[in-house]
Amino acid sequence: RLAQADGPAALLPFYDQLIPVLESALWDSALDPLQLDLYHALCAEMEGHIALAGDDRRHTLVVVVPVADRPQQLRCCLMSLAGAARAFRYGAGTAQSTSKIVAVIADDSRAVASIVENRAIAAEIRQSGIETHYFGQQEQLAELDALADSDREALRNIIGRAAPDDFSHKGASVMRNITCLMLNRMAQQDERLLFLFVDSDQAFHVDTGGGRERFTTNYFYHIDRIFSLSPVEVLTGKVVGDPPVSPAVMAGTLLEDVLALLTEMAGLGAHASCTFHGDPDNQDDAAYHDMATLFGFKPSDAPCRYQCTLQGAHDHAACLSDLACKLNRFFDGEHPTRVTPYRHVDVQGSVTAARTVYTGDYVLSPGALRYFIPFAGLQLRMAGPVLGRLVQASSGDAFVSANLPLLHRRTVAETGGSEFRPGVDRSAALVDLSGEFERQFFGDVMLFSVIELVAQGYPEQLPARAEIQAQVQATEATLRAHYAVVRQRVLTRLLALEALLPEPGLWWHDAAQIRTLFDRFCESLRANFGENAPAWQQIEDEAHRERRCTAIVDALAAYRLDRQSWGRVLQG
Repeated sequence: RLAQADGPAALLPFYDQLIPVLESALWDSALDPLQLDLYHALCAEMEGHIALAGDDRRHTLVVVVPVADRPQQLRCCLMSLAGAARAFRYGAGTAQSTSKIVAVIADDSRAVASIVENRAIAAEIRQSGIETHYFGQQEQLAELDALADSDREALRNIIGRAAPDDFSHKGASVMRNITCLMLNRMAQQDERLLFLFVDSDQAFHVDTGGGRERFTTNYFYHIDRIFSLSPVEVLTGKVVGDPPVSPAVMAGTLLEDVLALLTEMAGLGAHASCTFHGDPDNQDDAAYHDMATLFGFKPSDAPCRYQCTLQGAHDHAACLSDLACKLNRFFDGEHPTRVTPYRHVDVQGSVTAARTVYTGDYVLSPGALRYFIPFAGLQLRMAGPVLGRLVQASSGDAFVSANLPLLHRRTVAETGGSEFRPGVDRSAALVDLSGEFERQFFGDVMLFSVIELVAQGYPEQLPARAEIQAQVQATEATLRAHYAVVRQRVLTRLLALEALLPEPGLWWHDAAQIRTLFDRFCESLRANFGENAPAWQQIEDEAHRERRCTAIVDALAAYRLDRQSWGRVLQG
């Protein structure tokens, strides 16, 4: 009767009250399929009423996916996006397609086969009803060619210096910044756009095991509502599943858990029914991180008990064999014992001031395109936390976080590895993490230098170069000492594991496959943390440190000018 009297628009406020109730009920029911269907039906019903009311003024979400030689992971990501669009019908009403979800594939691939496949994926996603733009090398070069030569030179720290004849693998930060030039043009044509950046190894669904995908969060509705109800410019979510950090900084926690597992296994029968099931340990944020205290998190005070993922009846031997097969995935970023779980919290009630950006899950308003990924030309890790501290210093209440997690899966199920991971070399028998390890260490140097400088008023107050240099050098020395402590902890635990594995009398002693896989894992760890580890040779090389620290100082000193140049180009 209300709808008949006042039209469909009169019903819309009731959906804003019902959606959080149904979301909570869904998780209280342990994702009961009937509750999930009810939730999807409610969202579809709301979209039908919005369409009937006419003049849908909600934001259009442009989902930007930077990718480099990961066609399988890109396909999974965009298929999950298409699944979420079908489940929640944001902007679709009763139609089969939506004009309020747009996908952009920002392709930094080098392999011709990857580029061909990515173009095919773009066409496939269009067929699903989502407007899709393929932003490949030709399109990127055209974007840069539209800049004046003086502007292109002024932006060299932001968009890099890649030559047109080798315009791939520029790095995720440079790729995002070049894409923002194109997004800025889109925003000039439509001010009701929001730009959601996700990584190609992420998904919009919850994985409930056994290949079952559940779309439990209406990201599009919640993002629009957050930006509509308050003057937000930057929103960051988080990731669940695999940790969003390098294996270089989580080997210690994994070894701690593996040692605890083997110690417990030693007292159990190999062919007794597996007991490593049940509710996982409650894990704090960053529980996987060897240096959690540096980021303000409480360190783990006990090992995390391994949660077996095998289904059906099986014994301890099968459980340990399955873990042994997963260990080598650690070097692509999986952490078999500390997977970040999804914890439901009311999305709108979770909005709070933020200090870090998850670069695989953040949203910019058109005005926030002024926040490029800083220091992109250095190709360091920790770009998101660095960006977050600088945005926090400039935006205040306009920078928020919310409980909008994306599922993070580092590896492809079929191969057990990542399709492409810069800085991880698998060309030899042992995995070499040195490229990523080095970028992690100096990324931390950049981050903690920025934190100290921001506390002194940076970037609005730019210290003298000598003061910046002194800060960077002090930060580097402190972090090198901290890394050395963690390295020693890793080696101590590794030595204990290497001694435990061949111990006579333990039931896995004669399990050849398990022993082989564990031995290979230990050998790769020792190659990356031991005496002759290439990463540590770089970090401890005085000349290399000097070059890296000088480049960091140069970038910090130039940042304010970079901001001015970027703003001028966007306005022009």
